[in-house]
Amino acid sequence: MTQAFFTGFVTLMSLILAVGAQNVFILRQGILRRHVLPLCLFAAASDALLIWTGVIGFGVLAQIAPGFARLMTWGGAVFLCTYGALRFRAAYRGDYRLELGEGRESLKKTLLTLAGFTFLNPHVYLDTIGLIGAVSAQYDADSLRYAFATGASLGSLVFFCALGFGARLLAPLMGSSKAWRVLDILVGMTMWAIAALLVCS
Repeated sequence: MTQAFFTGFVTLMSLILAVGAQNVFILRQGILRRHVLPLCLFAAASDALLIWTGVIGFGVLAQIAPGFARLMTWGGAVFLCTYGALRFRAAYRGDYRLELGEGRESLKKTLLTLAGFTFLNPHVYLDTIGLIGAVSAQYDADSLRYAFATGASLGSLVFFCALGFGARLLAPLMGSSKAWRVLDILVGMTMWAIAALLVCS
């Protein structure tokens, strides 16, 4: 059971370390030190929901609804392009007084944005429900599959907490509008690149 737990943990870590829209968003919020704990918990809980869905056996969604994957692909691409455009606009305007001061977006709005990055990304379903679910199928006993899912879920929580709270180390470098402009350009480019990959894949 311990081996299954650590296999789940390592498998999830190997999938989640790739740069993605969700990770970039949490990194940005971590630098701002805004709603970090709720965001980390929401991201980890969302992953856990999808992981357990895959392990328990609902990875047949794509077979039941063949058009679902394509719909999620285009929806995710539109969402990513829109958010990327907003980051480019912020970089163009260059007015980061609210970013550097006390102004902030509400927790509700921030969580809704993260939900979009999480559930409008078709790759999250491939990684969690598809790949994690497929890897868990190597275990015959339910107890081993559940240990695997628990390890994967913990891996997600550890990663997002490390990302969100570790981002504070970058905060001293982000004290100027110029630094934020560079970050927003990089975020915008990342979002558009991921959107292009979604559509072309």
